Amino acid sequence: MQMARLLVIDDDGLTRKVWKTILEDAGHEVRLAENGREGLDLFREHGADLIITDIIMPEMDGLEVIMELWRDFPDVKVIAASGGTHRMNPKMCLANARALGALRTLEKPIRGPELVAAVAELLAS
Repeated sequence: MQMARLLVIDDDGLTRKVWKTILEDAGHEVRLAENGREGLDLFREHGADLIITDIIMPEMDGLEVIMELWRDFPDVKVIAASGGTHRMNPKMCLANARALGALRTLEKPIRGPELVAAVAELLAS
């Protein structure tokens, strides 16, 4: 498996911690951000081979992150993840993310092997 620098953006602290552990166990270097603004700042400062972003977040949501990345860094690889909200089901959130440039989408809750496989698939493409 190709090792990579990953950026995980999610407002849920437990999700960030679990995904970081899973991805580091798979051999990747992982940076964490708790919202889209922080994630974009980290990406601009340190770069990443791949970004995994939640969609529904305060301050700057994942759709805004994807739009800004697509505009400024069209070659960046993005996986969007969502469990939806009371107003929008996860499939709609993820369809919007894909339309805006996410190369892969995952519906929460996400199992470790599914996350690792999605990352490996995108890194290989």
